[in-house]
Amino acid sequence: MSSSNQTLTAVLGPTNTGKTHLAVERMLARGSGIMGLPLRLLAREIYDRVVAAKGAKAAALVTGEEKIIPPTARYFICTTEAMPVSRRFDFVGLDEIQLAGDHERGHVFTDRLLHCRGTQETMFMGSATMTSQVRHLTPDFHHENRERFSQLTYAGPSKLTRLPRRSAIIAFSAERVYAIAELVRRRRGGAAVVMGGLSPRTRNAQVGLYQSGEVDFLIATDAIGMGLNMDVDHVAFADTKKFDGRRFRTLTAAELGQIAGRAGRFRTDGTFGETADARPLTPDMVEAVEHHRFAPVQKLQWRNPLLDESSIRALQHSLTRPPPDKSLERVREAIDELTLNELARDADVRDRLTSRGLVARLWDTCRLPDFRKATVDAHARLVKTLYMHLTEGNGLLPHEFLHGQLAKLDKMSGDVDALAARLSHVRTWAYAANRADWTSDPVYWQGRTRDLEDRLSDALHERLIQRFVDRRTSALVKGLRGERDMLAGVNAAGEVTVEGHYLGRLEGLVFKPDVRGKELEARMLKSAAFKALRPEVNQRLGEIAEIPASDLKLAQTGMIEWQDFVIARLVPGPDTLKPGVKLVGGELGAGPAIKAAETGLETWIRTRVEDVLAPLLALKAAADDLDVPGSARGLAFRLFEAGGALPRHEIADEVKALGPPERSALRKAGVRFGEHAIFLPAMLKPAAAELNAILRDFNAPDRGTDEPVWMPAPGLTSIVNDRARSRPDYVARGFYPCGPRAIRLDMLERLADMIRDARQSEGEMAGKFELSAGMNGLLGCSVEDLRGVLSSLRYRCIKKGEDPEKAAGEIWGMRKRRPDQPRRKPDDGRGETRGARSDRGERNERNDRRGGPKREGRKPRPTSRDVIAPEPVDMESSPFAALAELKLATPEPAPKKRKRRKPKKKPAETASPMTQGDGDTPIVTSPEPAMESQRPAADDTPVEPQTPETVSSETTNSETETSPHTSSS
Repeated sequence: MSSSNQTLTAVLGPTNTGKTHLAVERMLARGSGIMGLPLRLLAREIYDRVVAAKGAKAAALVTGEEKIIPPTARYFICTTEAMPVSRRFDFVGLDEIQLAGDHERGHVFTDRLLHCRGTQETMFMGSATMTSQVRHLTPDFHHENRERFSQLTYAGPSKLTRLPRRSAIIAFSAERVYAIAELVRRRRGGAAVVMGGLSPRTRNAQVGLYQSGEVDFLIATDAIGMGLNMDVDHVAFADTKKFDGRRFRTLTAAELGQIAGRAGRFRTDGTFGETADARPLTPDMVEAVEHHRFAPVQKLQWRNPLLDESSIRALQHSLTRPPPDKSLERVREAIDELTLNELARDADVRDRLTSRGLVARLWDTCRLPDFRKATVDAHARLVKTLYMHLTEGNGLLPHEFLHGQLAKLDKMSGDVDALAARLSHVRTWAYAANRADWTSDPVYWQGRTRDLEDRLSDALHERLIQRFVDRRTSALVKGLRGERDMLAGVNAAGEVTVEGHYLGRLEGLVFKPDVRGKELEARMLKSAAFKALRPEVNQRLGEIAEIPASDLKLAQTGMIEWQDFVIARLVPGPDTLKPGVKLVGGELGAGPAIKAAETGLETWIRTRVEDVLAPLLALKAAADDLDVPGSARGLAFRLFEAGGALPRHEIADEVKALGPPERSALRKAGVRFGEHAIFLPAMLKPAAAELNAILRDFNAPDRGTDEPVWMPAPGLTSIVNDRARSRPDYVARGFYPCGPRAIRLDMLERLADMIRDARQSEGEMAGKFELSAGMNGLLGCSVEDLRGVLSSLRYRCIKKGEDPEKAAGEIWGMRKRRPDQPRRKPDDGRGETRGARSDRGERNERNDRRGGPKREGRKPRPTSRDVIAPEPVDMESSPFAALAELKLATPEPAPKKRKRRKPKKKPAETASPMTQGDGDTPIVTSPEPAMESQRPAADDTPVEPQTPETVSSETTNSETETSPHTSSS
């Protein structure tokens, strides 16, 4: 393909100089011609231009995966590797000749540069960096240097969300391209995607999406740097490093200039810069790109074109022949040579290499492009499979084999990655189908692979649109940019539409955009829907200002609901019972309408407080009433601050100091004096308890805004005692923690009444009581939990029943304490009580005096004063009387000296030390005194059971207010 009578021209210069356009015009002016292009995508673009100018019968397209060759074709548009070098043409054009320096494909461009010539004209197009190499290798060439039509300027870094319209964002991997495209879709409406691995059909569809203006952004690899012409105003580099097949490296200034040069079209200036995580370009690199001053290409990749295929060793040796010129460098990274070396070590392949033709067949098969971008091993296995089929039988790929491979790929389902992977495999079989000597029916298989590729390409294009383009958002963005009014409205269901697009719903006063996970799209949609929303929001605000109280609801989250929509929330106010109100939503409404709605809601919540919490407000009025005695006013105020209930042991002194007038005043205010708590029974009603809890929680400074208040379910008489909650939390909600359960206050007092009535029995059950099913039913808990409740209230089990899982037959009584033992508050299951800590401190002091160890939690040894002598036994009725007589008849041996032993524990029926509450303090059990049956009712002044030793020391006033389970301290 050479001639001495021809014109050799090198048209060199930066991008946007019209080099490719000039070559096409010169080729079409000749009777025939061929052009070699670096990409299949670019080849398809030029082919379409030639078809438009000369007709389909005059144009041919030749690539590795596609061949369209009419019998009358005069103009061949090819990829550089697929150029039919044996044919003669009037015109030969070779584009992007600077790729002769590429380590993988450069040797092909170098070969065409050295050997391809037209009979009338040869034209090389590319970067000015090839000037010295072209002059050195082809001294008789005519050099034509062209200037850029427009100016290219550095614009600096910019965020992805602030990139100008008509921008191309450059990344160097499919994963990075997809990630950026997804981000642009969420924030800017969508983007088109262009990569070298896309089929021409998919690429053209994506470019059409961008060129039509449906999307304003193009996410691409460096494939756009190879002559693809699009209306790009700005090129933004998301990366300045790429993997070149061997390592990650920073792009050279020439490579950056080749890509950045896509900005600007003809006479329109362009800009370039960085975005995302790309590091800023150095000043030297910026200057080089702006002025197109790049270092010249030093070495061209070269491979020996005269190969010896007599044997595998001869072929490998001829491939390693050194170049004839110092400006050339032997290629070392080509995939076909690496594959050949891999298969040369395979025993199955070596056994087939018995002739020159089989060696040539192997090299021909190894030149299969790696469309899948797999590893060398994986690609070599595929090539071996093809070679084994091509060297057996009729020397062609079996029909069944090709049919099976294509059947596995004929699936239109899956995401973008799955479809792109299938397309890369189809390109492999399309390459095989376009080799006339590889199949028995090339035309059939070419049509079959082309049809499958087209269908997969269409499916991939649709998936790309679904994933990376939001047509609704894109249309809204264009509408917001325009000056015309958009049609907008809200229907009865609250659905908001603009220009026929559904944008979301108006729920209460809040616009919920239909963003489907696009967090930043909501702002744009709200702007688009503003015209439709403002009148509707103002109308709803007016309705809220005059809404009937029955239509509003206060949720446990502190939210005020209307028509099942949240319209406002409680906020801290002047005091607990006077909360403030803040609207949820409604920002689009007018200021006066918003103020009127908030005022109406504040009036509603305060009216509700006055109605539901009237008992608590009456208590507050009693605390402020000067006619009420001072001590009663103080206790009323404390009860009001606590929410209407206080544990009795916390205010034992105050209660003890109350006289009859004070008690009467408090009872008139609704206060009940219980054995375990002082409380307002009216505040235990579900509505009052819930509202009280909500108001108290929403005045807490550390409470989360959307967290519902904790509230026991209505109707429960007891709940599980959550040790993470404090006693005030329980008491404020009308419950009291007792061991494993928290008991509602009125039920706890009823339990105390049941126990008190049972203990007033006479005879053996005096001061004792039997567990009953009524107690379980009252508390709604298990027998085991009932035992835990009673233990926490300082009762003890005296006699167990026959069935431990049932209450029948089980006898309980009050625990005793020594006169010197301090009183303790009831045990709520939250650890050591104050009395136990005090008692432990006394033991530590005794240990210090005795010189013994001081250790926390250690039980003291029983002393003689702790042990009570057993009652005398009636020997006449005892079964051991005979043994006693026998013992008396036996002569006593001489007394022996015995070691002093520690007193053993006695059974519960005899006097023995017993641990009280937490197990730290030993107490002595003794027969119940008769006084315990004389206890008064809990609503008045329960008297603590007393032993004879304490009668003289304790007060004998029948109106004493100290509970048997409370501490006066």
